[in-house]
Amino acid sequence: MRFGSQRFDTADTPDADGLLFQYGTHAFEGPPVFTLDLARQFEINDASGEHDHYIQLHCELRYEPVPQLRALRHFETWFFHDTDDELDAWADSLGRQEFWPIVRTFHPQEIRVYQEQA
Repeated sequence: MRFGSQRFDTADTPDADGLLFQYGTHAFEGPPVFTLDLARQFEINDASGEHDHYIQLHCELRYEPVPQLRALRHFETWFFHDTDDELDAWADSLGRQEFWPIVRTFHPQEIRVYQEQA
């Protein structure tokens, strides 16, 4: 929440500063893993103020894809600053997700922090 509530100097558009919370089992880079991904997305504009690309900062917790985690399937939700949505309400809805009691019983095999251009 501290990182999510920190505001940055971004473009004056509704999707310039967003938070992504997602999880699911994927095999993007080899064998399947269950991934819990917390990301922050920033819109980058060109010199004329037009959209050029997005930068995404990710913090991924990767788990062995045991049956209990696979059963959670896939979920994703976005929050964008400068919209009518409230960050606290969005964060509260994440706390009510049924996956927390399950995922807390396992330890991540790997934690990855990285940046990518989208």
